[in-house]
Amino acid sequence: MCGIVGYIGAQPAAPILLDGLTKLEYRGYDSAGISVYDGKDIHTVKTKGKIKELRAMVHDGQDLLGTVGIGHTRWATHGAPSDINSHPHTNASDTIAVVHNGIIENYLELKKRLQRRGYHFQSETDTEVVTLMLDYYFNGDILSTVVRVMHRLEGSYALGILNKDNPDEIIAVKKDSPLIVGLGEDGNYIASDIPAILKHTRKIYILEDGEIVRLTKDSVTVYNADLEEVDKEVTEIQWDVSAAEKGGYEHFMMKEIHEEPKAVRDTVNPRIRDGEVFIHELRMTPQQIRRISKIFIIACGSAYHAGVTGKYVIENMARIPVEVDLASEFRYRDPILDKSMLAIIISQSGETADTLAALREARRQGVRTLAIVNVVGSSIAREADDVLYTWAGPEIAVATTKGYISQLSALYLLGLHFGRTLGRLDDAVYHEMIDELQVLPEKIGRLLEQKEKIQYLATQYIGLKDVFFMGRGIDYATALEASLKLKEISYVHSEAYAAGEMKHGTISLIEDGSLVVGLVTQEHLYGKIISNIVEVRTRGAFVLAVTNEDNKEIEKNADYVFYIPKTHRNFTGLLAMIPLQLFAYYVAVAKGCDVDQPRNLAKSVTVE
Repeated sequence: MCGIVGYIGAQPAAPILLDGLTKLEYRGYDSAGISVYDGKDIHTVKTKGKIKELRAMVHDGQDLLGTVGIGHTRWATHGAPSDINSHPHTNASDTIAVVHNGIIENYLELKKRLQRRGYHFQSETDTEVVTLMLDYYFNGDILSTVVRVMHRLEGSYALGILNKDNPDEIIAVKKDSPLIVGLGEDGNYIASDIPAILKHTRKIYILEDGEIVRLTKDSVTVYNADLEEVDKEVTEIQWDVSAAEKGGYEHFMMKEIHEEPKAVRDTVNPRIRDGEVFIHELRMTPQQIRRISKIFIIACGSAYHAGVTGKYVIENMARIPVEVDLASEFRYRDPILDKSMLAIIISQSGETADTLAALREARRQGVRTLAIVNVVGSSIAREADDVLYTWAGPEIAVATTKGYISQLSALYLLGLHFGRTLGRLDDAVYHEMIDELQVLPEKIGRLLEQKEKIQYLATQYIGLKDVFFMGRGIDYATALEASLKLKEISYVHSEAYAAGEMKHGTISLIEDGSLVVGLVTQEHLYGKIISNIVEVRTRGAFVLAVTNEDNKEIEKNADYVFYIPKTHRNFTGLLAMIPLQLFAYYVAVAKGCDVDQPRNLAKSVTVE
């Protein structure tokens, strides 16, 4: 989730850019840079690492003179963190500088086209394609050139553009990535979030997708894609700085839950081309996929729970046997491995110590490794044979939400790809699941609109001491994650069970007032799970059921029902987790817990 800042006005630009980037540090980043026009040339300074290092390089901006510039903090997606991959990106003559937030989905196609026309690339990023496309099409007017390039870009992007031949303006564009315009007395601003410019102005334009902005020191003009002027309403910001950093949300966790539609979209959409799953990072040939005899999914915590779902999904779609291992146990059980197997390693940070050790053990025994990680250039990403990035953006809250959801999305893609390659999926079913995968973000949005229902229910249970989650099949995997989410942020003891195991001991703990959360999304198992619900309810339990929107019969057997939109049964775990994340959040808030930083927990577990 990169940060963008731009300024044009009467004041020195570099200190303003550095200050704005500092205000965006909470978003997470691995490198930073600025470009400033000094009246003669564009000067760019960028570096891997923290903003304080960038500040030192330019002596807090004193070394870069000029009153117009753009800045960027980068969270790596394409290409590992490095000085070269950092933004801004410039063309060979340093007449165009670009900062970018988002993902250019067709960058490989555009890159090959530019290379055929003699262009040489310095970085591994998708952003450099934008810069060189602007160079290729430049006609003397940067605004019309930007429009021409926009029509050739696919994906999400917020762009800030500086051009030496049009030095008295900044051009900005928004599509599916955040970008605002600040209206100041001593100049005008662009930023990816309000904190970057809040000390300078509280008057902003909120841009819509497809809008283009021309900023000068005295004016701001907004256009649509046809270069027709658009009248914008000024929004007056009333938030304080602390609230603004969270986008108006009380906690980062809630902000990140609301970012889940985008996280799924960014993980899935670039890997679907013409109705087919295309994972360009995966270097396994069809022949190599056909030789896979068994898959191990290895992970810790929430990533392990995603792996349990992955077992059900991959076995269903590809009919390859899958075993799921806790990374902390994998090495010590002396696993039986051979070169016909595949190890899928899942880690949000890519630095989880136990998971990294398991990866190394698998490689030591000659097993091919495929990493599903969120952090580009992390240890697991570097050491795995193949990497599938989730592109969820950084998570600040310790308890993962969008990270987990994007891991599920990546596993869905792998299941579809393997199933298609092996001929195990009927064409109609395959395309039905692809279509359904692409509408999951919209369905997540529909669930988020019902959060008040979950909030009301959560407030009734702030005195909880024990909660039991149960389900069958994929619902059992979801129950595992839902239980963890509740206990880690609210400190309520909870356990998850395969529903059929309740009567093998756990049902002895059920008494009047016990809360049991029953997950009922697998149609072929409705009858089985309902019988388990009846068993606990007759012993005094209050039952909250999470089920598909067409399963109205459940109301006869549950005390409260939360419905999720209908989807393919392989994907229900993703949608079912949304209300359960919200439930955990609202219980924790009602109890006064530190939601973003629960006691005793760290975001990345880098020791055993």
